[in-house]
Amino acid sequence: MPIKVQSNLPAIKVLENENIFVMPNEIALRQDIRPLRILILNLMPTKIATETQLLRLLGNSPLQVDIELLQTATHTSKNTSPHHLTTFYKTFEQVREQTFDGLIITGAPVEQLEFEEVDYWDELCEIMEWSKHNVYSTFHICWGAQAGLYYHYGIPKYSFEKKLSGIYTHKVLKPLHPLMRGFDDTFRIPHSRYTGVSEADIKKKGSLDILAVSEMAGPSVICNRTGRQVFITGHAEYDRDTLANEYFRDISRGINPEIPYNYFPNDDASLTPPMVWRSNATLLYTNWLNYFVYQATPYDLGELLQKYPRKNKTNLSQYPGR
Repeated sequence: MPIKVQSNLPAIKVLENENIFVMPNEIALRQDIRPLRILILNLMPTKIATETQLLRLLGNSPLQVDIELLQTATHTSKNTSPHHLTTFYKTFEQVREQTFDGLIITGAPVEQLEFEEVDYWDELCEIMEWSKHNVYSTFHICWGAQAGLYYHYGIPKYSFEKKLSGIYTHKVLKPLHPLMRGFDDTFRIPHSRYTGVSEADIKKKGSLDILAVSEMAGPSVICNRTGRQVFITGHAEYDRDTLANEYFRDISRGINPEIPYNYFPNDDASLTPPMVWRSNATLLYTNWLNYFVYQATPYDLGELLQKYPRKNKTNLSQYPGR
């Protein structure tokens, strides 16, 4: 089954060339089924590339998925045209009263800042608090995962001496967990970040399970016991050349980065990196959609607010990460 998006979204042409079924809204309206409603809060500077990466993974399942793109109102994007944002994206105020089966919060290149220094931090906190009542399951990526762990559980991030960049091997710790079903004992995904979270800090929280860990990259797949919050510290959605583009960008900025680990053949940046994580990424997103969204969300999304009622007034200062 397809993902459903606006008919002129740039990602459509790329995905159709890859034989991924993308359905325009006008066709989907004629189908007598309820698609899954997935909201994507896209915090990445390369928004169009990130849209394509995520839609590729969400579209490779037998489920019809209705996509809504969300941007922060308190941050002005420097790398995406205002026309694209006003055409395809909504702000939180426009979706605040709606309910969704799933929410994806992407990474963002702000991990070297303290959370509270990020210009849209208060807005993000409000969205994360809202997600506990208006969204059944939220999928956090990289910095988004660090932000979610900090906000919901008070788990801090720690700075690295140098950037963690490359393709890292991860060991599955709980192979019977629904999110890990079908995974081999080990799998690889990209990481690209300057900070990380501590396995010891996560283990102190009885409501969180570490499902996969890397000796070099640390805990990589974390899920709370209800399945309503998933945290991925890497970038399973990355394209073949994403790390290469970041590496060459950093060189051009005079940062003098180390070559990404286990990425270029023989560490030769002139060679094409092999794609060795796509099947794992597809399985991860398919498992999330199937077990924690499709099978768990009520058919009537209005029941979410009955089951997880909102408080009359939200006081963000009372939550663990504040």
